[in-house]
Amino acid sequence: MPKMKTKSGVKKRFKFTASGKVKHGVVGKRHRLSSHNAKYIRTNRGTSVLSEADTAHVRLWAPYGLK
Repeated sequence: MPKMKTKSGVKKRFKFTASGKVKHGVVGKRHRLSSHNAKYIRTNRGTSVLSEADTAHVRLWAPYGLK
């Protein structure tokens, strides 16, 4: 059997933690930041953990995990 391929978008956007959760960068922080208030920008700093339902989809797209 040939190996399954990892979706290239998943490689760029997600990381797995040691406990198996999935980290992702928050959305809405690239451009047009002048239309957001300071609280929105401040609370969406860094990364956050994906929900369990979405984690199942990411695991299908990355069958061998991510580095």
